[in-house]
Amino acid sequence: MTPLDPNRASADPDQYHALARMIRQWAEELGFQQLGIADTNLAVAESHFEQWLDQGFHGEMEYMARHGQKRTRPQQLVPDTLRILSVRMDYLPANDNPWQVLEDDQLAYVSRYALGRDYHKLMRNRLQTLAKRIERQIGPFGYRVFVDSAPVLEKPLAEMAGLGWQGKHSNVLNRKAGGWFFLGEIYTDLPLPVDTAEHNHCGRCTACIDICPTAAIVEPYRVDARRCISYLTSEHPGSIPETLRPLMGNRIYGCDDCLLVCPWNRFATPSAEADFTPRNGLQSAKLTELFLWSEDDFLKRLEGSPIRRIGHTRWLRNIAVALGNTKADQAVTTALRQQAEHHSELVREHVLWALMQHPAT
Repeated sequence: MTPLDPNRASADPDQYHALARMIRQWAEELGFQQLGIADTNLAVAESHFEQWLDQGFHGEMEYMARHGQKRTRPQQLVPDTLRILSVRMDYLPANDNPWQVLEDDQLAYVSRYALGRDYHKLMRNRLQTLAKRIERQIGPFGYRVFVDSAPVLEKPLAEMAGLGWQGKHSNVLNRKAGGWFFLGEIYTDLPLPVDTAEHNHCGRCTACIDICPTAAIVEPYRVDARRCISYLTSEHPGSIPETLRPLMGNRIYGCDDCLLVCPWNRFATPSAEADFTPRNGLQSAKLTELFLWSEDDFLKRLEGSPIRRIGHTRWLRNIAVALGNTKADQAVTTALRQQAEHHSELVREHVLWALMQHPAT
């Protein structure tokens, strides 16, 4: 394929169709399970997003409202953007039994996406490699790579690009692959042919709404982050509301219940990415052992992990809540008492609450 004319408009449309086919092939070779192409018209998604913000459902994630309409109007974020290349990459661990962990209150439940290395750098590098491969084929073109790193409305874009649809839990689902995957994007000025948006296939199913431990899915397709365990354990910086603590169970970082129960995930396949393999035994670690990690332990063991960004204080806060929800025994109360004089008031508050749940020990 010869380099495209820099003016783009004079290029034969067949060239762009051929290029799109090649891009999909290159994406697959780089380890992405699917690539789709969307235009920049997010008008419907913009209305839904603004309503969500107006209701305060973003909680303390003020960055969700910080950038005006850059999130919903791609050309304001990256001028001259015509298309978005949206990709997905599976992350489900092999030989995993998450239900078993959830049912054992002595174990710590960590969202399956966070068991291995942080996906951001891996996917960003792969997308950059893909962009450079396109550049070698057609010559210089305008692009910018994103992996949860800027105001990008990635889920509606993935839906528009045909990667799946947003389920009633707000996660993107694919008929052939379920919903255990990461998303990433390339904004580009190439007028590539767009894919057909996926239809919604949730039907009458309400499994995700029914199972949500904190009733965070306040209505189909609408999540109140302030009640969501994923938000509370990874985004919320302060004290976790006492009314929600007993509902969190042993979930110390994230929550997968809505994905675990989703019938479409029977089609999910384990990831082949070595970097997503669980580390530090986090797929079934004991709460008491994790609670005794020093800050140095936390930083060293979780180097390269997405969990590291919450810091040691919030890590202890989360585990204290989980320990308060376990069956009382000497090991639990001993571990809690060892952190009862922690220098952080936030940790001390949650440790005290946990100890009060075990008054007889």
